[in-house]
Amino acid sequence: MGKFTVIVLDSVGVGELPDAADFGDVGTNTLRHVDEFRGGLNIPNMKSLGLFNIDGTGLTGVDEPEGCYGKAVEQAKAKDTTNGHFEIAGLIVDTPFKVFGDSFPPRIIEDLEKRIGTKVIGNYPASGTEIIKVLGDEHVRTGYPIVYLSADSLMQIAMHESVIPLERQYEICQIARELMSGDDTVSRIICRPFTDDNGNYYRTENRKDFSIDPPGYTVLDMLCEKGRDVIGVGKIEDIFNRRGLTEINHTKNNREGIEAAVSYLKEGFDGLLFVNLVDFDMLYGHRNDPEGYAQALEYFDKNLPRMLELMDDDDILLITADHGCDPTTPGTDHTREHIPVLVYGKNLKKGVNIGTRDTFSDIAATIAEYFGYEFPTGTSFLKEMEV
Repeated sequence: MGKFTVIVLDSVGVGELPDAADFGDVGTNTLRHVDEFRGGLNIPNMKSLGLFNIDGTGLTGVDEPEGCYGKAVEQAKAKDTTNGHFEIAGLIVDTPFKVFGDSFPPRIIEDLEKRIGTKVIGNYPASGTEIIKVLGDEHVRTGYPIVYLSADSLMQIAMHESVIPLERQYEICQIARELMSGDDTVSRIICRPFTDDNGNYYRTENRKDFSIDPPGYTVLDMLCEKGRDVIGVGKIEDIFNRRGLTEINHTKNNREGIEAAVSYLKEGFDGLLFVNLVDFDMLYGHRNDPEGYAQALEYFDKNLPRMLELMDDDDILLITADHGCDPTTPGTDHTREHIPVLVYGKNLKKGVNIGTRDTFSDIAATIAEYFGYEFPTGTSFLKEMEV
C-alpha cells in the first residue's frame, strides 16, 4: 500500500512569476510579505522541511532541511484555482477560460434573469465581503440575487440563506453554470451564501462551486483507471467536478480539512490523498488580512507533525499551492506567483533542492512515477529525491 498526500495551501505563493507584469502583480510574494508583516512567522515545522530555503523567497532557510524543496511555474496563462489545480494534476489549459472584466454583457444577464425567473443586482467586480455590505439590504428587500465578478474566470452569486433557501441557491448557480458555457465558459460559478442582518452580514461556510469537467486527462483519472484510491478533501470535488475521485470529503475549512487528512492517514489508503485548505485564500488573502493569514499558516504548521508521524516509510507528503493571493497588496484578487513544492518522505533524501520546475504538472508526473506509471505531461522529480 502506497500513500501519496498532496496538501494545497490555497494561495500560499512564494514570489512573482516572470510574467507577473502582464497580470498587474509585480512585487507580489505572499509568503514573504506575510512573514514580514508578522515580524517572523512561527512555522518551525515547514521551515525545517525547507520552505524558507526555496530559491527567490527572500527568506532565510535552515542549514539542514529535513525535506526536499523547490518551486514551480504555471504554464497556463491564468492565476485562478481551477487552472492551478488542473495543472497540478497534469492538465495544462492552453486557452484560458473567459474573463469578463468590468461586467457581464446585457445578453448574459438578461438570459440569466429569464432562466431563474427573477432580476439580479450587482454585475460589477467586487470583494465578496464588501458587496454584501453594499447590496445586502437591497437583496433582502427584493430577493434579487447579487451577481459579481473578479479578475479571475468566475461568476459569483451571493444570496441570503433566509431569503433564498440553500437548495434553491444551488439550483440558481447550476442554471448559471449551464448558461456560462460555449464561448462564454468561465471556470467556476461560485455560490456565496450569507446570513445575519444589516451591518452584520457575513458569508457562511455553505459555499458551493460549480466547475466544468477537466478538458483533458489528469493524474486523478490515471490512478482511478489503475484501481487506486483517489480521495478529494475540501473543494477538490468542486474543482474537478467530481471526476477522477473515488472518495469525497467536502470539508468546509482548514480545521476540518486537517482533521480529515489526519484521519485518512491513520486509517490508511492505497493511492492519492488530495487536500485543499481554503481558508488562506477565502478568509484572509481576498480580505487583505495578513494577520489572519499568518495565524492560519501557524495553525497548519502546528498540526503538521500529526501527519508526519502517521506516515509509513514509503509514504510521501507534498505541500504546495495553486496561485498566490498576497494580502498585503492593494487589490483583493489572486496574484501571479510561483507555488512552493515542499516534499517529505522517511525514505527520501534530505535537503534536496529540486529547483524551479517548468510547470505545476511536474507534480502529477512525480505522483504517477511513485505508483509505477508514466504520465504524459510534466517531468517527474522523484528520482532526484530517492536515496
